[in-house]
Amino acid sequence: MTQRINDLFNLEGKTAVVTGGSRGIGEMIAEGFVDAGASVIMTARKVEALEATAARLREKAPDGVTVTAVQGDLGNPEGLTAFADFVKGQVDSLDILVNNAGAAWGSPFGEYPVEGWDKVMELNVRSIYYLTEALADLLRSAGTPEAPSRVINIGSVDGLRITDQEHFAYSASKAAVHQLTRTLANELISDNVLVNAIAPGPFESKMMAYALRDEENRALVEGMVPQGRIGNPDDMAGITIFLASKASSHMTGTIIPIGGGCATLN
Repeated sequence: MTQRINDLFNLEGKTAVVTGGSRGIGEMIAEGFVDAGASVIMTARKVEALEATAARLREKAPDGVTVTAVQGDLGNPEGLTAFADFVKGQVDSLDILVNNAGAAWGSPFGEYPVEGWDKVMELNVRSIYYLTEALADLLRSAGTPEAPSRVINIGSVDGLRITDQEHFAYSASKAAVHQLTRTLANELISDNVLVNAIAPGPFESKMMAYALRDEENRALVEGMVPQGRIGNPDDMAGITIFLASKASSHMTGTIIPIGGGCATLN
């Protein structure tokens, strides 16, 4: 590997915030950043899982890389403000913000509760806007024309396609994430902040746990993926490191599906 290629994907000295970082896709992203040399500030609602993941990542972190974990509920304004204030107390500038925290709720048409709709929209959409707004000055401080800071939002292939799953608020929220990504990219480009989104297909996560609960159901899910498998940690780490690194420094307002062809070949 040449030094030039190493430099393109190197995150040494960077600081990243990863929401929903205790498990699933958030854990995959946080671990990828640590392996690439970035220090990580993680948050999640479940403190036990969060601390366990942070402890594991600290054990493998290279010298000079820190992993900070703080419990927080970004679905309510008070929790979001408290977390943003914590980050501001830790760093003077922020290179990468990954808005990954999310929720799902499934109910049949005609029975979908307002409680479920509001919970999904508040965490999946509202928190992305307000956390990005709250940390915008830190992102502006880190960004330069040659090395912009990054916001990476986690959408879903279900925000790009129609499925037979009865998770009406979830798919609507993820489509909203994709459009919010474009509008934030337009808003922040002049401040040297790039905003892109990843639209994952099936990955190992809490949301997918029931669908992947046994070999038979896993096979059914894999059969719906044109590539014939679900995503793995390297798949997620690779695309996120790309979006956080010099390799994507001329790219903003883009939605990238990563689901083995789920959103493009079906």
